[in-house]
Amino acid sequence: VHPGSFHFLTGPSGAGKTSLLRLLFMSLRPSRGLIFVFGENLADLAPAGRAALRRRIGIVFQDFRLLDHLTTWENVALPLRVMGRNESDYADDVTDLLHWVGLGNRIHAYPETLSGGEKQRAAIARAVIGRPELLLADEPTGNVDPAIGNRLLRLFVELNRLGTSVIIATHDYGLMEQLEAPRLMLQEGQLQVGAPQITAR
Repeated sequence: VHPGSFHFLTGPSGAGKTSLLRLLFMSLRPSRGLIFVFGENLADLAPAGRAALRRRIGIVFQDFRLLDHLTTWENVALPLRVMGRNESDYADDVTDLLHWVGLGNRIHAYPETLSGGEKQRAAIARAVIGRPELLLADEPTGNVDPAIGNRLLRLFVELNRLGTSVIIATHDYGLMEQLEAPRLMLQEGQLQVGAPQITAR
């Protein structure tokens, strides 16, 4: 996967799409083999090095992983706080992004009060707010209606145009048909690169 590229990762259920993303994000250790991210061999990195590398990656998990004690706004702003940014510098950006993903009326809500689709959008907003160098998204449109799914895809495309490499794991062929992008097919432990399926709309 080259810098600035956009790929769909697909394959049958149980093929290992989620595990592959977790390996790239360093939240799962490989039992064998080597993994390189940004040219770094992950096996050679000390904990501080892995933490520094993770800060360059945005990830959307299927289970959202929002922090229950933080509001929607605070969850989305968290990566910027971790980077040491001043709140006055990013407050408007967080609010604008939440409005854009349709959560403008849920800014002060806590995760326990959000629907599955709302949690999904909050998790996506949190993953992209810091303009990461690499975005990993695991079934990012699985809990939203098609209109919101298309809107989120436009967000990923715009982020990609700004230089972020994007890998979206999905089995939603309707989503993949919206964009000309190579497909990585994971099946029986083998990863194959397919030709892009084209119907840009």
